Amino acid sequence: MSKQPPQGLSRRTLLKASAATVAAGVAASAQAVTVNGVPHWLPFDHNGPLHYDAKGWQFFTAEEAREVEAIVERLIPADDLSVSGKEAGCAVFIDRQLTGHYGRYERLYQHGPFVPGVEPASDLVPADRYRVGLEQLGKHCQATFGKRFSELDDAQRDDVLKAMESGDIKFEGIESKIFFEQILQNAMEGFFADPIYGGNRDMVSWKMLGFPGARYDYRPYIDRHNEKLDLVPLSIIGSSSWNRKG
Repeated sequence: MSKQPPQGLSRRTLLKASAATVAAGVAASAQAVTVNGVPHWLPFDHNGPLHYDAKGWQFFTAEEAREVEAIVERLIPADDLSVSGKEAGCAVFIDRQLTGHYGRYERLYQHGPFVPGVEPASDLVPADRYRVGLEQLGKHCQATFGKRFSELDDAQRDDVLKAMESGDIKFEGIESKIFFEQILQNAMEGFFADPIYGGNRDMVSWKMLGFPGARYDYRPYIDRHNEKLDLVPLSIIGSSSWNRKG
């Protein structure tokens, strides 16, 4: 079966696009001391990275999760550089993001005036884009192939994704191109973001790129030019050795 991503989605394209999407989040592992009986406080503990360790799907149903995993598996297929988007946990990353503020754009200003060509191409928030998009994708695949997207072979999946990317498939409630762009963007974010957010499992993409991760101090390496350091990547939560007592 084909291991090539859909046209326009080469590994090189994903790597270039990732530069604009990868951003370090807020570290949520350090607790403040208790003062005058005030309980311990964690930054963003109501919707922070720590809840991403929860087991099971938080937003997607089991059926939706299966389809999302099938999509990200083809958007970022396994090759000699890394595992697939599914194996890297991209679907988990998307699931956790949709559960939080991002899913409803709760922290994003949604009123005009908008700049032409810059405003959101859909009135739906991400959570609704996934609900509607996955439903419409399922209907299209059943009508065309008599199967779910996840039941198609790799070549058929790629053909469907290409048609979505070009907008040739007609969805109701959302343009197929909009849904494709949404899940592609989120898949790339999940592949390259800090593992604390559910994706980039085992820091696979950072190891592939040679990215050292969220290190707080590079002073020992400032004068070491043109040298391959092979630093072990670190997540926002740091190394387990940092938490040792004594």
